[in-house]
Amino acid sequence: MRDAVIVEAVRTPIGKGKPTGALHGVHPVDLLAHSLREVVHRAGIDPALVDDVIGGVVTQSGEQSVNITRRAVLAAGFPEAVPATTVDRQCGSSQQAVHFAAQGVISGAYDVVIAAGVESMSRVPMGASVQGADDILGVGFADRYPEGLVGQGISAELIAARWGLSRTRLDEFALASHERAALATKNGAFAAELAPLAGLATDEGIRTGSSLELLGGLRPAYYDEAVAARFPEIGWNITAANASQINDGSAAVLIMSGAKAAELGLTPLARLHSFAVAGDDPLLMLTAVIPATRKVLSRAGLELADMDLVEINEAFSSVVLAWADDTGADLAKVNVNGGAIALGHPLGASGARLTTTLVHALRERGGRYGLQTMCEAGGLANAMILETL
Repeated sequence: MRDAVIVEAVRTPIGKGKPTGALHGVHPVDLLAHSLREVVHRAGIDPALVDDVIGGVVTQSGEQSVNITRRAVLAAGFPEAVPATTVDRQCGSSQQAVHFAAQGVISGAYDVVIAAGVESMSRVPMGASVQGADDILGVGFADRYPEGLVGQGISAELIAARWGLSRTRLDEFALASHERAALATKNGAFAAELAPLAGLATDEGIRTGSSLELLGGLRPAYYDEAVAARFPEIGWNITAANASQINDGSAAVLIMSGAKAAELGLTPLARLHSFAVAGDDPLLMLTAVIPATRKVLSRAGLELADMDLVEINEAFSSVVLAWADDTGADLAKVNVNGGAIALGHPLGASGARLTTTLVHALRERGGRYGLQTMCEAGGLANAMILETL
């Protein structure tokens, strides 16, 4: 059976997703092109060898519309013969791109493929792709959920309430994310994965010098009187501090068969071991990481205790803590270099960013197995396991 290996993985530093952010002036096509160009340059391969480029983007509107990945491939200087496509599984879009790329290699459809992702949230605001649509649900969906679903912030509040997660615990987790990210940056832990751009060499959103007292003074980010009446169990503990940031960034992962890597004289960083996707309650929306984790571990024949490191997207503190409580995960192994609360969450780029961070961290720390999982809008999640070689 063919295998799929990662031979290189890079990302841009993550910029603040606002007009004053360091990457705001970079068009999203050029933002993605930077990571594509860099991943083949670092591997030392001819981009003409690439059979396909699969890019993840969430808000496929405006500058990010009409298969942006194809324009980025051409902007990166790849031959016109290199094809490209763009996928959307919401926050897990570029993790799905990694899955598709690896599955294509394993099946024999590809020998060399790049999985990538981009999001410029400062230039293409979240939600722009549904502007002007009177109804995105349709009759059947609305009939199935007559009381209506809620936004992700409310889902995060419902998760905190259901799992009994206090404001203090949520804020402690957020503080730890920033502390880990700041230490990793100081110690050069991201050096092998970063491709500086537009004068930005480190992640822009990491904060130092905060405290539980300061975070405790922040107001709830999603309070709504009507929602409070519908869900009286909500404690209103989700704030800007214990939620992921709005960001700009891109990432790219070069994947090929083990045989192709050997033919090219390349040393793989890791093997893409197992994959799973899962769905869960769309009202809670962000809990599918729990069944996805169990599913991928079952397929791999491994236990969570076998994982040396875990990268789970920090959409909100409540998501990671509920997942950890439910699975029994050791948080000392989770997001060891910080997560999206500190580093940022450029939606379409985050899946490939997590893969990039995970593969480099595994090798730096001498680990064998790594798990990556992401919650996604609609009650979805991706999960996969990497094995270093």
